[in-house]
Amino acid sequence: MPKAKKSSKRKKFDYNQDRKKLKKKMLKKRAPRIENSQIRNAWDERKSMTRNLQEMGLTFDPNRSLPIKKPRMFAGKKETKAAGVTVIKPYVLNQLEEEAGRPEKDSKTLSSDLIDFTQHMILHHRDDYVAMARDEKNYYQDTPKQIKRKINEYSRCHPEHYAAFISSLAAK
Repeated sequence: MPKAKKSSKRKKFDYNQDRKKLKKKMLKKRAPRIENSQIRNAWDERKSMTRNLQEMGLTFDPNRSLPIKKPRMFAGKKETKAAGVTVIKPYVLNQLEEEAGRPEKDSKTLSSDLIDFTQHMILHHRDDYVAMARDEKNYYQDTPKQIKRKINEYSRCHPEHYAAFISSLAAK
């Protein structure tokens, strides 16, 4: 039998290949990072993914855990055994439920330019939105309604700053 052509060739080292980068890439593919801290802390590397999730009281495939029962034509009673899944790590489930129950933070902020613009408009025109629309600092030619919306957004996103600014205007 003839030999394969490649087997007789001498192996050469590839200087263009970054071995460190290749190893990192391989390790990242083999064991991806778990984003959720509760699951990451309870994860056991020696067990399979399905086994880990079962022990935490979670499931990978919801179709398997809650199958849709098909209606049968005949009324034959057939009892099926439910898989005896024991939750060994219930604290993970409790932590996830607690985290999901917390109210979400409103993290929307406005740019400093927009804050300066609204403060300038309020300082010079108070509640006259038509005059604000005609102001020379209105570079984007916003309509009175758009300016009113921006001021409302400022008061909603930064209530402390807005209240302090309005109180300083009242003191003047």
